[in-house]
Amino acid sequence: MSESASKTRGSYSRVMLKISGEALMGDQGYGLHPPTVARIAQEVKSVHDMGVEICMVIGGGNIFRGLQGSAQGMERATADYMGMLATVMNALAMQAALEALKIHTRVISAIRMDEVAEPYIRRRAVRHLEKKRVCIFAAGTGNPYFTTDTAATLRANEMNCEAIFKGTKVDGVYDKDPNKFPDARRYDDVTYDEVLQKHLGVMDASAIALARDNDLPIIVFSLDEPGGFRGILAGTGTYTRVHG
Repeated sequence: MSESASKTRGSYSRVMLKISGEALMGDQGYGLHPPTVARIAQEVKSVHDMGVEICMVIGGGNIFRGLQGSAQGMERATADYMGMLATVMNALAMQAALEALKIHTRVISAIRMDEVAEPYIRRRAVRHLEKKRVCIFAAGTGNPYFTTDTAATLRANEMNCEAIFKGTKVDGVYDKDPNKFPDARRYDDVTYDEVLQKHLGVMDASAIALARDNDLPIIVFSLDEPGGFRGILAGTGTYTRVHG
């Protein structure tokens, strides 16, 4: 068995979970759906109970998306900062859901807001992980023009995570939208360069390039499948592995 294959059979000790803000909406068209947040928190708990150290980055598109604000005439930098604040709101909601399950959690913000979140200090964040606390990194990179995908890849590298788990609506990477095209083909494995060349939409190009340059695998799976996150770490489940 190859090293890459064995890595999907439960040998990860520290991972990054990246989910979109839209994943927290449930069937609503906007905002937070508390039962959905609680369900995702339960998925995180199931992996935490395996002894895996978990980092998280959550997008803000369920509340405000900077690119959409920019497209409507707002200054891009201002719109992006508003999107970063939305990610903090989502992070606090996830923290509350995790702590209701008795999982110690820290929200760590790239923009200082000391009354509600810790500032990002790398060594402190690493120590939280060593103490088995879940770290939710909020406010992106703290800079406009960078997505939460790029922030997740950056933090995963800084925290020495062994993989990024990208939770989506589908069970892997497809050559086209499987919800629109019945003949869409799913990849079991795909390289970083193929993702970029074929515009497969796993993450934005900056995030893929950063993962490629640091040989950080990306595991794309369905967040809607109960037990899917834990299943992959236990060596089962359906997913696509993006690698070198």
